[in-house]
Amino acid sequence: MMQQLKNIDTAFRYTRLFNAVLLVSYTCLCGYTIYSCLEKVEKAQQRIYLIAGERAVEAFASNRKDNVPVEARGHVRLFHQLFFELSPDENVIEGRMKKALYLADQSAKDAYDDLKEKNYYTSIISANVSQELNCDSVHLDLNQYPYHFRFYGTLRIIRTSAVVTRSLVTEGYLRDVDRSDNNTHGFLIQRWLTIENRDISVIKK
Repeated sequence: MMQQLKNIDTAFRYTRLFNAVLLVSYTCLCGYTIYSCLEKVEKAQQRIYLIAGERAVEAFASNRKDNVPVEARGHVRLFHQLFFELSPDENVIEGRMKKALYLADQSAKDAYDDLKEKNYYTSIISANVSQELNCDSVHLDLNQYPYHFRFYGTLRIIRTSAVVTRSLVTEGYLRDVDRSDNNTHGFLIQRWLTIENRDISVIKK
């Protein structure tokens, strides 16, 4: 009788041990399954499909920090193109300036107002002058915040009688702001200053 009770007790212990091992195994399996599913969902959310013509092109979302150099340079280039590339049309000039001033602070507005007071834009319209800007490089210092930048470009001023080429160098600082339809890069130019804007060649027509 005692032997039977002992055997039952041993069997019960083995059963409890087996159930405990089974429970731990199921818990680990469920945890791994949930983790794998969440990881796959996160990766799927980072995939973006862009429609180009009749084709769907797969793209991947990335962290903001990974794109700071590219987006910062793009922001600086876009601002300078909007500010300096001009056509002899009042509506075009005002439209481009409106877009440019969304990308910078009061320092850019002050520069625009100064040129306007000197009748710079009026002379462009009356003389049928066009301006084209070529960006040579944008140097960034990401070791400080706001980020310091220096823009190097070549400005071509196309007049009826001549084409003037100027060396253009500006500098300023970039700080983070919320993205919007008017500011897709999410930066704002501060303390913008023109360091150099001098003639390097004049070609008579």
